[in-house]
Amino acid sequence: MLFYLSNSYYLLGCIVISFVVLLLQANWIYPYTWFAKKEVVSSSKDDAHSIRIMSANVLMSNTHYGKLIKLVKNHQPDLLITLESNETWQQQLSCLEADYPYRIYCPKDNRYGMHLYSKFEIKHQQVCELIEADIPSIHIVFEDANNTEVEAHFIHPAPPSPTEKDTSRPRDTELIILAKALKNRTRPCIVAGDLNDVAWSRSTRLFMRVSKLLDPRKGRGFFNTFHAGYFFMRWPLDHLFHSDEFSVKRIERLAKYGSDHFALLTELTYDPAASNQKQHEDIDKDKAIKELKMPMTSKQQVPTFDE
Repeated sequence: MLFYLSNSYYLLGCIVISFVVLLLQANWIYPYTWFAKKEVVSSSKDDAHSIRIMSANVLMSNTHYGKLIKLVKNHQPDLLITLESNETWQQQLSCLEADYPYRIYCPKDNRYGMHLYSKFEIKHQQVCELIEADIPSIHIVFEDANNTEVEAHFIHPAPPSPTEKDTSRPRDTELIILAKALKNRTRPCIVAGDLNDVAWSRSTRLFMRVSKLLDPRKGRGFFNTFHAGYFFMRWPLDHLFHSDEFSVKRIERLAKYGSDHFALLTELTYDPAASNQKQHEDIDKDKAIKELKMPMTSKQQVPTFDE
């Protein structure tokens, strides 16, 4: 009888703890459900020119080049950023060059290569290695069809994993260095890429808090982009954040193309009058940065392109 009761109490304790953990996790992910309030308003200007950004972690070993090319031709992004792209991918995507007169190539064979294809004129550009050698990021100022200068930053920090890094410090530091640089921005701003972190993690939320950027997925859905091969186990690792001058026309997770990531397509409308509802979180920034074991030494500064 005592054995039965002790086991019953143990089972009850496990159920209670599991329920509490479930509630805590639900609280983190709730802002990304359809039940939550949208952080970024939907575009009300149907005739307004938009900026369409497509981010694709191609998986360096993926040889289904034609599938990605087909997605690009079908969706016609104004800006295409590819991650994990090497020289072979650069050669295979050369058929896109006629449609994208402005390009930045940074091929690498370490799974951190990047390529940027733009229909808009790139006024300023710089490739940086902010934290670690051979892990680049691309920083530009482009001019859209309405002659508005927009700042864009594309990043792919290394993830903490047994095969990559034994700590998240490099990734978290790169995010915070970029966030601090964007805090006093003078132009509309977009940040996109594979952050190797979920949207509701402490480091990603701190990035948004410090940079004052918005997440258009809040109130619209998770848009899980990894892992494309397992329908039962997916997370939102590919992100796009933007400043409050933009409203959202659409966000779409695109079809499979052989990579372990889905491509993410986001269409924004430049709308300085948009009434975006910034959700302020109760985070002590200095304390949170210390708890993330910051800072590490930055190899380069994030370019601001201020003249």
